[in-house]
Amino acid sequence: MIPAAFDYVRATSVDDALARLAAGDGSAKAIAGGQSILPLMKLRLARPETLVDIGRLAELKGVRRLSDGLVAVGALTTYDEMLRDEVLGHYGLLADALPNIGDVQVRNLGTIGGSIAHADPASDMPAILLALDAEVVARSARGERIIPATAFFQGAFVTSLDADELITELRLPGGRDDVGSAYRAIEQPASGYSIAGVAAVVGAWSVDRWGFCSVGVTGVGEHPYRASAVEAAVRGGASFEEAAAHACDGVSVASDIHADREYRAHVATVQVRRALEAAAARLG
Repeated sequence: MIPAAFDYVRATSVDDALARLAAGDGSAKAIAGGQSILPLMKLRLARPETLVDIGRLAELKGVRRLSDGLVAVGALTTYDEMLRDEVLGHYGLLADALPNIGDVQVRNLGTIGGSIAHADPASDMPAILLALDAEVVARSARGERIIPATAFFQGAFVTSLDADELITELRLPGGRDDVGSAYRAIEQPASGYSIAGVAAVVGAWSVDRWGFCSVGVTGVGEHPYRASAVEAAVRGGASFEEAAAHACDGVSVASDIHADREYRAHVATVQVRRALEAAAARLG
């Protein structure tokens, strides 16, 4: 299909982009790689009056270490650039997930900021950000704010971003040798989106006890979520298999043409166990 008519402007700076988004009064949308919004526009599920192209803003690209030990990933950094970055190579769950996101075109053009702003309930990256306790940095003409990943995803394609805000970067905790992380997913073969995807981070407190556990789940509910019941069970001494049984606690499990509710819940349980086992194995 052909999108509805729209205006197109290319932002010359972040401040220029923010001014144009503010002037649009909710009718202007930012575009970078275009891998998310363009398909929606072709289906007329999205009808922005103006597209503000931020794709050439170098200030939103790249990965860097911050003075407080965090790692900042610019919103316009592509999946392929993240995969090849030496700093991000220390995150096992990213090494697992990034090569399997979309296809070559998506990985070369799709940006991390665009993916997070789109907030597809079956997207891989939100689960990873949740498990890492990442932060989303958002700016508008009114100022900047830092949003915890746990407060960012609010529903299917719904985030806590205001209409005039732009994601400028993501902040991840620095890579550590005393934790292991992994990502495991079962995907819908045609689309590549997760029927159930799980990001896990674990750290040992003693020889026979896990002192740290963080689990993010995508593709299962209305939006990605932290599996807090799994985390509590692992810290309480439960085996990974026992803890994984709580993968869907408190969640309304989705049912669609790709997987019914019972199957999706089972897949989530299996993938939680596998992700926890793989993360633990990386501790050596």
